[in-house]
Amino acid sequence: MIQIVAFPFFVAFVLTVLITPLSLLFIKKANLFDDPKSHKHPAILHSKPIPRGGGIPLFIGAIATSFLFISPSPVLVSLFIAGFIALVVGILDDKFDISPYIRFGANIVCASIVVASGVTISFITNPFGGILHLDTMALALPIAGLSLPISVSHFLSVAWIVWVMNMLNWSKGVDGQMPGIVAISSLVIGVLSLRFFPFDQNAMVSSMLSFIIAGSALGFLIYNFYPAKVFPGYGATSVYLLLASVSILSGAKLATAILVMGIPMVDGIFTILRRLFTGHSPFWHDKKHLHHILLDLGFKQRHIALFYWIVSGVLGVLSLALTSTGKFFAIIMLVTIVGGVLLFLHRIVRKQSL
Repeated sequence: MIQIVAFPFFVAFVLTVLITPLSLLFIKKANLFDDPKSHKHPAILHSKPIPRGGGIPLFIGAIATSFLFISPSPVLVSLFIAGFIALVVGILDDKFDISPYIRFGANIVCASIVVASGVTISFITNPFGGILHLDTMALALPIAGLSLPISVSHFLSVAWIVWVMNMLNWSKGVDGQMPGIVAISSLVIGVLSLRFFPFDQNAMVSSMLSFIIAGSALGFLIYNFYPAKVFPGYGATSVYLLLASVSILSGAKLATAILVMGIPMVDGIFTILRRLFTGHSPFWHDKKHLHHILLDLGFKQRHIALFYWIVSGVLGVLSLALTSTGKFFAIIMLVTIVGGVLLFLHRIVRKQSL
């Protein structure tokens, strides 16, 4: 079975390796540079202009390979359309630094396109026994004076995809960090999907697409590892959207995705709560993510990227071995430990700055 997904993985890897230098020609001609003199981001680490727009070869490598090996379907077409919109918005942001509120609205539109094609969290396994069928539950949303019912399944699916797009975008502050996390997460989800084949008709598509995303991410990693020759840019949200979609394309992988992406997940939740409690908008940048704190404590970019990869890999292997109940308690432990570490490190950095 693994041979079926190994070849698409290899093709996506090679294709992205070949496309990235060609994409750099367009990126440089379009002047898509992250210039520390003009880009007003508080967490900039580089001192000279670096091309950004790496989402272009990432998305092309993944989607082109998908259409080579996966039969066209409404789901695949919706992923292409939604991913393409996310890529265009990302390129515009890489060029003009558009408002985060506009980007967030575009995220919702892209996620809604995918969910409308049938990619939904239809159920979740109750860790204490049984199945919760979300597609049979509905919420009444007041819109234009009317109470319109919306499925809990659809609502949570859109929220999940948007969350993954933004959470992983926050995890690209260190060279090589993001593509490594995406590759490991995709491989774990792909391996788990194979377990459901042939019982779930979406399992093979989900697994193949997961391995394709992993291949594309590893191909891009060659150019993004420290010192980076190109940054992912906001256009990489197109690939984060693909990853979020395959994590719910066939059942029983949501807890696995949460666990394998646990560090950036908890860091993202902590970041939102921290910004809200300090009276700041959760949409605006700062320099207080976990990787920023580790940099302040003297860690090197390569070491931080490797730390994220190792933790993601360990959590991914663990998630493949655990039952639903085990994953539930592992997630609780992860949130508690990482949240506690973040609080502790923030206090250390705050004391050092006094």
